[in-house]
Amino acid sequence: MIDEITLIDQLQQSKTKETAFRHLLSQYKERLYWHIRKIVISHDDADDVLQNTFIKVFKNIDSFKRDSKLYSWMYRIATNEAITFINKKAKEKNIDINDYQQQLVSSLDSDLLFTGDEVQLILQKAIATLPQKQQLVFNMKYFEEMKYEEISNVLETSVGALKASYHIAVKKIEKFIKNYN
Repeated sequence: MIDEITLIDQLQQSKTKETAFRHLLSQYKERLYWHIRKIVISHDDADDVLQNTFIKVFKNIDSFKRDSKLYSWMYRIATNEAITFINKKAKEKNIDINDYQQQLVSSLDSDLLFTGDEVQLILQKAIATLPQKQQLVFNMKYFEEMKYEEISNVLETSVGALKASYHIAVKKIEKFIKNYN
């Protein structure tokens, strides 16, 4: 496994860029896929957003300033791509983003690629009721077990605000699950 500094150096040199990019793909593809999938819900949409994310990473790696970790930078790109994607889909359907996300979660019942059990489905429904920022914070902290400092780099928000968002999200999810029929 190549260390991050070497990988970035190789990504920013034309002779080694493609080989290094294949390594980057193998190292981060699955993690980014699941991060995106939690936002866009659908497997096919997650694949599309993942592809767009890696295209942006490839095109913009030369402008990476190294002021954050590489994966934080990529997570920020993936997060922005996913949010842009669902906002665009909601706008195309002429519905509110929250209503669109509720539709997506409701479709999980019939999604053959959703392998979760009933408890996981209820949790996804609860998460979908949260405002977008709380969803992101909850998913990154709970599922991806990211530290607040890492989430802060990705979402460009203070650690204190993230802790408050996560706490509020947990309380809302607990209330949803308690009241779920």
